[in-house]
Amino acid sequence: MTTDTRLSPVPYVEVNGRPATEESLRIPALDGFGHFTALQVEDREVRGLGLHLARLDAANRELFELPLGGGRVRELIGRALTGAGVRDASVRVHGFLPPGTAETTLMVTVREPAPPASGARSLMSVPYARPVAHIKRPGEFGQTYYGRLAGRAGFDEALLTAPGGAVTEGAFSNVGFWDGTSVVWPDAPALVGVTMALLEEGLPRLGVPSVRRPVTLDTLAGLRAAFVSSSRGIAPVGRIDGAEFPVDAELMGRLEAAYAGAPTEAV
Repeated sequence: MTTDTRLSPVPYVEVNGRPATEESLRIPALDGFGHFTALQVEDREVRGLGLHLARLDAANRELFELPLGGGRVRELIGRALTGAGVRDASVRVHGFLPPGTAETTLMVTVREPAPPASGARSLMSVPYARPVAHIKRPGEFGQTYYGRLAGRAGFDEALLTAPGGAVTEGAFSNVGFWDGTSVVWPDAPALVGVTMALLEEGLPRLGVPSVRRPVTLDTLAGLRAAFVSSSRGIAPVGRIDGAEFPVDAELMGRLEAAYAGAPTEAV
């Protein structure tokens, strides 16, 4: 790590390339309709940056019928890192379209780097599937509500499920499984996270098949291992509800190798 200064718990925020003001922060505070992406920056390099830029552009076109140029986003991330005085950080880029405007307002937040995921995670299944799940957006009440319920019950995260017990995704991550021959991703409406997308690209290059097929709570017993992936990295899952999953060290090594093999880009 090469962080220049320690960020405070309160994020450094810029809006359209300028330090946030009370007036500019009224946009996200009073009109939360928008989208965002979350990424980790290390020495001003981002793994999967092109996927983040594509996600922002696609969501912006769907929500606001406006393109969102990757060059502008990259420049604003760089400005915010410089403004915060850091080279390593957790960064979020939010897109909003305030009433009466014709250009997307971009808010970039910079926090301390997130600690890497570690230790086996525990998931509590809950009956909730996000609407319009393919768009990453702020203010997800359902995710936060069930995530907190899971925490109160002694779990690390909620596992979202659709009617019939179909597994979709974690409250704040993607969930994957190992059936002994392939990595299995639930074939259900969910946000395809950038880490998940990088694993889907990288695993076949290591000779590990990666497939999507329906997974239900009733079929978990036929799976050998589980893991979660997010912008914080990859972690094994040791328990879902009352079902125990052994940590497969070989699988985790392959997942980490596939992720580490993805190229980085400068911001």
